Amino acid sequence: MQDYQAPADLLKDRIILVTGAGSGIGRTAAKTYAAHGATVILVGRTVSKLESVYDEIEADGHPKPAIVPMNFEGAAVKDYEELAMTLEDNFGKLDGLLHNAGILGDRSPVEMYDPETWNKVMHVNATAPFLLSRAMIPLLRQSDAASVIFTSSGVGRQAKAYWGAYAVSKFAVEGLSQLLADELDDKHHNVRVNSLNPGATRTNMRAHAYPAENPQQNPAPEELMPVYLYLMGRDSAGVNGQQVDAQPR
Repeated sequence: MQDYQAPADLLKDRIILVTGAGSGIGRTAAKTYAAHGATVILVGRTVSKLESVYDEIEADGHPKPAIVPMNFEGAAVKDYEELAMTLEDNFGKLDGLLHNAGILGDRSPVEMYDPETWNKVMHVNATAPFLLSRAMIPLLRQSDAASVIFTSSGVGRQAKAYWGAYAVSKFAVEGLSQLLADELDDKHHNVRVNSLNPGATRTNMRAHAYPAENPQQNPAPEELMPVYLYLMGRDSAGVNGQQVDAQPR
């Protein structure tokens, strides 16, 4: 899967929503999906970053993307429902959803963990993906082959000391991914759901979590894209409810 060679038109005419699309893996995934023919819905909290991605996609001659500024920390249920209505009016379906947005929170023992930070991390990393998925399910069902990818983490599969709310929120993401994979695996078989652990990657979040680490020892987001393309495209039809690693273990 890590060596997957995606055809140039893998995502032609597909509508794909990417959260956290302004930077890091989300930015790279959005550009990569667009380069393979997708119309990408860029969701993030910083408009200037989303506009930068938009401009790069348009300059490269790929399908015109759309920008949806949204701060998951403060977004209400109606905001997700309004987004779903907007997408339905403009596209009529959703073929892919990459849950990439997330925050790290504190690296500290539980006994010293700030409760407000805990609640914020759990909301952004776990509750927001639930609310977004809930709102998007009717649109995903309109696709002939939809794919949902939840971003997991190694500490969301095996907890480690001092990872606090981030680890617990990723355990919740794993649970939500498995739950939806089972619920949406109905007679239509048109929505598949998997979790994806990107592993150590050269991103700002990784640098914040490991300030003493040499970032050059980790792969850039671009190097992970074969797996992101595989799971989003039709070649992964039948792959459902799986815990996938973007890098060899």
